[in-house]
Amino acid sequence: MYKIKDIRKKRILYITTKNTDYIRVTQETGILKNQENEVTVAGSSDKSYLKRLLHVWKFLLKTDMEKYDMTFVGFAPQLVIPLFKRKLKKKTLIMDFFISVYDTLVFDRKKFRPGGFIAGILKRLDTFTINAAEWVIADTRAHADYFCSEFGYPAEKTEVLYLEADRNIYYPRECVKPDKYQGKFVVLYFGSILPLQGIEVILDAAELLENEDNLRIVVIGPVKCGKKAQRITEYIDWLPQEELAEYISYADLCLGGHFSSDINKAKRTIAGKTYIYTAMEKPVILGDNSANRELFEESDKVHFVPRGDAKALARAILKEKQIYEKDCWYN
Repeated sequence: MYKIKDIRKKRILYITTKNTDYIRVTQETGILKNQENEVTVAGSSDKSYLKRLLHVWKFLLKTDMEKYDMTFVGFAPQLVIPLFKRKLKKKTLIMDFFISVYDTLVFDRKKFRPGGFIAGILKRLDTFTINAAEWVIADTRAHADYFCSEFGYPAEKTEVLYLEADRNIYYPRECVKPDKYQGKFVVLYFGSILPLQGIEVILDAAELLENEDNLRIVVIGPVKCGKKAQRITEYIDWLPQEELAEYISYADLCLGGHFSSDINKAKRTIAGKTYIYTAMEKPVILGDNSANRELFEESDKVHFVPRGDAKALARAILKEKQIYEKDCWYN
């Protein structure tokens, strides 16, 4: 069984087309550096994805692979491996197959028709890319199993590396709620509002709770599907990470997800926000999926609801609110 934590005292070329401060990139490079490896990062912090990609391509065109013992492609290997496979496979090649472009664009974002010409190209791209690696890292066992089944990769050459929150930013803290939240049970959700996250389920649940007193639901992210239940719901477009952490500290309950029931990817993924909430020791509601069950079980801090069920989510929020109010009354 392959393990990233077994890599020691190697000269590693780490390649990423994502920004270099992205949580998955810092997690993996941090692990490698802590194990006495010499890590060279081929990546950029530019805001433009195209400029970051061009930076990586230019670096790889110029680089001498004899300087390295191992190559680690850390994000979107589909944009790197097809062009540089021969060069990169001169050394041990590892990749983080964090997303499938086929699954994301055909079934998650629904940009192309399943079974269509473009879908076929995307599937072949994923198959070619993943099978170039000597071992593959995935974010959940459910995802690893899917990649192996869909793209014909050997299961024994996969490793699961769960995400971790940046604990320099997200940690438990004492806080005093600002005036606007005083006396209210605060429920928080943040996200990029992708389809698999199921924002409609959250907003429908908020609408069911609109007449509830002393409840505040804070939704942070670019909501475009209609802002419901505005009497109890506060909408914030986006926040820097440090300010986001403060808002999470105000919350009495956090919504992790994913809550979509019609996108299969939602059942194979643990939302990155879930790691953040748990790092801050907040109670959390999760969509009941196989990936979440890999790490979490029902407890006083973790609660599951069926994906796609706004009524169940509303009931779970209300139950937690009642427990909170009872505890406040006793205290």
